[in-house]
Amino acid sequence: MVRRNKVIMTYGLWLADLLCIIFSYMIANYIRYGNFSDMADRSVHIMVCVCFLLFFTVYTFFIDNSRNFLKRGYLAEAVEVIKYNAAMVLVVGFFLFMIKKSDLFSRLVMGYFIVINIVLVYVVHLILKKVFYTMFSSERTVIKIMVAAERELLEETVKRLKDVLGVDYQITALACVDDKGNLEEIEGIPVVAGGEDLLEVAKQLPLDEVFINAYHLHREEKGKLIRGFGEMGVSCHYNLGVYQDAKNPGTVESFGGYTVISYDSFHSSYKRQLIKRLMDIVGGLVGSLITIIMFPFLAAAIKLDSPGPVLFSQTRIGRNGRRFKIFKFRSMYVDAEERKKELEAQNEVKGLMFKMENDPRVTKVGKFLRKTSLDEFPQFFNVLAGDMSLVGTRPPTEDEFEKYNLYYRRRISMTPGLTGMWQVSGRSDIDDFEEVVRLDLQYIDNWSLTLDIKILIQTVGVVLFGKGAK
Repeated sequence: MVRRNKVIMTYGLWLADLLCIIFSYMIANYIRYGNFSDMADRSVHIMVCVCFLLFFTVYTFFIDNSRNFLKRGYLAEAVEVIKYNAAMVLVVGFFLFMIKKSDLFSRLVMGYFIVINIVLVYVVHLILKKVFYTMFSSERTVIKIMVAAERELLEETVKRLKDVLGVDYQITALACVDDKGNLEEIEGIPVVAGGEDLLEVAKQLPLDEVFINAYHLHREEKGKLIRGFGEMGVSCHYNLGVYQDAKNPGTVESFGGYTVISYDSFHSSYKRQLIKRLMDIVGGLVGSLITIIMFPFLAAAIKLDSPGPVLFSQTRIGRNGRRFKIFKFRSMYVDAEERKKELEAQNEVKGLMFKMENDPRVTKVGKFLRKTSLDEFPQFFNVLAGDMSLVGTRPPTEDEFEKYNLYYRRRISMTPGLTGMWQVSGRSDIDDFEEVVRLDLQYIDNWSLTLDIKILIQTVGVVLFGKGAK
């Protein structure tokens, strides 16, 4: 399982079980006494509850209670729940005996508690299994993998990985590092490339990681593949590889039952990434609420200025090639996309982007929306959904993405942002796409929560004073 998901599952289970213990204990006391004030010795009863919570916390993190949680069946889960409840009651009961307080504690409370807690925890665990399974295997969060192997090893590799990898991994494409011949698919997974066009095909795929299993591949070819995927920002796992990249050193670890050297261009604590996501959720909620409040006023202005929908949507490229719909308040006439070809000769940006200072496709209200960045506010819903982050890289269009080389592709190795280095560096003053790429990669290579907060503060200044917005 991905370490990030392991952390979420471990702490999620821990918190849920703690709440179950507290609730079960309160119900057990209420059944025994009819209230919470007539307990034989309140301090002892409170102490027992605290001991239950402490025991379970130690049990969870030292015994690793969440291990194989998603793979445990109904019976195995029931056994696990009964086992830890029995251990908890025995340990705490022994502790009460040793401090000579057992005669002050109601045995009925203990009996009610263990029955209620076993049932409650079991039900909660079954619900959490479905929640975590849905969360980890969803299109937005699942880790998309390409398996690249020698033709004779490909089928064996796929079967082994499918048996070992968790629900948070999805093998979406296969490739032969030698010659694929007429091989079309294995285990229902398409074989999309052979050795010669592997990188070219891979750069257009929704892809998070690649697993390479090739014993006889020349060292130079290994290096070419690992460097290529590294430039794309795609994590690379090589079975029994020896290639070392000074800029992106490999890490020896276990992957799908194999011992591999993994080359990951993005290194960060999953706890910090979890905090970043929590910031996105809070910011997305606030921004979405502001958008809803502004909507009637901006909608009226947009409609009065020009015919057409209030919102503009467009397919953009998200993290590691995922497609999603971006939303903005419409700032252009409805035929803007058709007229773009006529204006390409007047493009003021060198490279793959299109920008014009006095774009005739922009409406009168649209100029105000762009100057104040109000047109961007519907993207808070994209942030809330997880397609975007508050801070990240600029999400490219599909036309732009099709022209990317390996170097450009690394820009999308992080979730795109509502704001970023490009936006706070005078976004309309930049006249070279290479500078946009440089700023985005600078953000990726130096990412931290502090940097995100700094960019958010700078963005407020940019929006208030309209710096770099045209």
